[in-house]
Amino acid sequence: MSTAPSIDSGVRSASDPQDKPTWVGDLSDLTRVRVGLMVLVATATGFWLGAEEATVPLHWRLLHTLVAMGLLAGGGGALNQVFERDSDRRMVRTRNRPLPAGRMSVKLGWAIGTTLTVAGLSYLLIATTPLAAVLAAGTVFTYAFVYTPLKRATPLSTLVGAVPGAAPPLIGWSAATGHLHPVAWCLFGLLFFWQLPHFMAIAWLHRVDYGRSGTQLLTVRDPTGSTAARHAVSNSIALIFVSLIPGLFGYSGPLYLCVALGLGIGFLALSVWFAVTRTERAARALLRGSIVYLPVILSVLVFDALGIVS
Repeated sequence: MSTAPSIDSGVRSASDPQDKPTWVGDLSDLTRVRVGLMVLVATATGFWLGAEEATVPLHWRLLHTLVAMGLLAGGGGALNQVFERDSDRRMVRTRNRPLPAGRMSVKLGWAIGTTLTVAGLSYLLIATTPLAAVLAAGTVFTYAFVYTPLKRATPLSTLVGAVPGAAPPLIGWSAATGHLHPVAWCLFGLLFFWQLPHFMAIAWLHRVDYGRSGTQLLTVRDPTGSTAARHAVSNSIALIFVSLIPGLFGYSGPLYLCVALGLGIGFLALSVWFAVTRTERAARALLRGSIVYLPVILSVLVFDALGIVS
């Protein structure tokens, strides 16, 4: 399981100056540790907001949930790279990953991916709730076996990939409560709409690479970037409205609403800049803005909901 499209904007290319690859570094690249950290942040957000409905302390269950999700994120990332090793070999930004570079065997990649995935699903089922495990299993399946092959067939794969990428808050909420709530779906929507401008920026910056690999993205089908830019703007607008919904359910106060509105307008401004200019500078600004947006808004939402800040 992984945020897909992911917050990981790239990896070391074979032409980058770097130290000699190590086993630890290769394992980190295979399991996409940086992406996994954002999966844990999103999961914890859903868990903490859902825990407001719980009648018993859930600190240990939160720990179990995060451990299981860490295993699942690593397993999903590894399986994704097993499936995409050939296209990764043709891309400058990914050809130095351990599988396409030949530093790790496909058999070992499979073993790591399947072991982590099975361990994560089993742990989640035993230590949390059946609903959380079912949602996690569906997320892994959609990410690895639906989204990944679709990337070579249609630009609609980006929308499909945004579904498992937005699932961690649902899994976190259901791990805490055993059921889902409209606010949990609001968090799902927040991550869904955030991913699309984020990935449009990545797709524009690496459009030549993606075209070389045979990946069917909007920026490959339409190299002018106009279609991708429209998607970035429209989803940034949707993101503003979705991000304000927790206030309607009483899960946030004025601080969160002000931060969400300010961040949303800033994010939209970056998307509009990208849409108007379609330059590398604007795309990089949108990408950096998206990387700032998500952890900040999720942290403020949790802090405001728990009364840590006011």
